[in-house]
Amino acid sequence: MKVLIAEDERHIREGLVDILEGEGYQAIAAADGADALVAFGAEAPDFVLLDIMMPMLDGYEVCRRIRKRDARVPIIFISAKSEEVDRVLGLELGADDFINKPFGVKEVIARIRAVTRRCYRDQPEDASRAPFQMADLVVRPAELRAQRGEETMDLSLRDVAILRLLHRERGRVVDREAFFRECWGYDHLPNSRTLDQHISKLRKRVERDPRQPALIQTVHGVGYRFE
Repeated sequence: MKVLIAEDERHIREGLVDILEGEGYQAIAAADGADALVAFGAEAPDFVLLDIMMPMLDGYEVCRRIRKRDARVPIIFISAKSEEVDRVLGLELGADDFINKPFGVKEVIARIRAVTRRCYRDQPEDASRAPFQMADLVVRPAELRAQRGEETMDLSLRDVAILRLLHRERGRVVDREAFFRECWGYDHLPNSRTLDQHISKLRKRVERDPRQPALIQTVHGVGYRFE
């Protein structure tokens, strides 16, 4: 899933790219409003993170022009402007949400996942978003969630991709190259530590006992397996 990030402050822009890529999205960055419109036309992102105060064209004008091309693509404004009139104007222009600076990583992730769920609801049914079961855990890709009994766990796009790959290859060892190819993308440089850290965090959410994992079993020197 592609996300266009239009933000003129480099550190914030790069931080947002890191957050989104860490969640499993393909991030497309633009440093001003004019570049944002070019990127929108070229990349057809699934949704847009849009700063208000930018060079060339401000976020309001970018939002207006995007809405002329596409009335449905979700748009989230991110801005230091917090007055109610700015929020109302942004929503009237067709924005779906509004995040004020400074913001926390957890807030951004929560808003992004909420938008992703809305995107999935608006799209036709797809086998890749159908629920699947791993032992007593039900994974619901369209909701970015997993469920065990009454307990519900939030998941990222990458979490879902890892679990789906293990489920599809049930009983077989999935090597590290396969994880990076399918869950990170061909252009990602493999790093065993990146994969192991992600698996460790995922186990803490989906395993009954992360110290004795039943769903994501380590096969030393090779990769991981779901029996």
